[in-house]
Amino acid sequence: MKLDEKIKNKYLYNAENNILKTIYYFFQRFKLVKRNYTVTGVDLLLDRFFKSIKVINGVYIDVGCNHPFFNSNTYMLYRNGWSGINIDLDFNFVDMFNNFRPGDFNKQLAVASKSGETDFYFYHNKSAINTLSQEMHTARGNNSKEVKKIQTQTLNSIIESSPYAYKNINLLTVDVEGFEMEVLKGFDLKKYCPDIIILEYLDTSMKKYEFYNHNIDNLIKSDLFNFMVKNEYTFVNWIDSDLVFVNNKIRNE
Repeated sequence: MKLDEKIKNKYLYNAENNILKTIYYFFQRFKLVKRNYTVTGVDLLLDRFFKSIKVINGVYIDVGCNHPFFNSNTYMLYRNGWSGINIDLDFNFVDMFNNFRPGDFNKQLAVASKSGETDFYFYHNKSAINTLSQEMHTARGNNSKEVKKIQTQTLNSIIESSPYAYKNINLLTVDVEGFEMEVLKGFDLKKYCPDIIILEYLDTSMKKYEFYNHNIDNLIKSDLFNFMVKNEYTFVNWIDSDLVFVNNKIRNE
């Protein structure tokens, strides 16, 4: 509801109540605000970033995608016309992606630095802490329900067998409970060079996995941080456990 400045000055910008002010405030109360789908708001950051560099109908890869819209880094982009690859170990999540986001390439797979076999530390179905990382499993007290042997594939091989093999990748987001480095080792950063990369960072030296226990010194010394810097990405933001890296080519344009 837009009003002329003269009308605003006469009826709104004063202490007296009037019918126009009542109507105006009624509409303000129910005014739609921009909705985000992540707890941390990282999807709003991504939406703003890609609009600033004028990317329309881009392509994302979401490793450890979890739910198709609840706390999804990519759902807002999907609603805006994007599409891409979603990968998770949990059948139920991938099945929901196939139902709610059929335009995407959705796969129930384990992603690692090479194709082969690895241990899967299983807590329960739909668990956010199921992991392939022995370090994370140990840090959490070795209390998984069971350890399964599962087959792995590299992210490169998954992309090559997808409809996005020859597409420009704009966003890579990886949330795999401490196994992020292994995913990156099986991904050709020089070939695909996404505009922006979101990585979950879990510091096993923390007493509790809460954002207020983060230590910037530990991050800067981490293999994950230094791997990204060596591959020409700049660390630009840290939202809860998500690290945000931007391709240096974007920053230098």
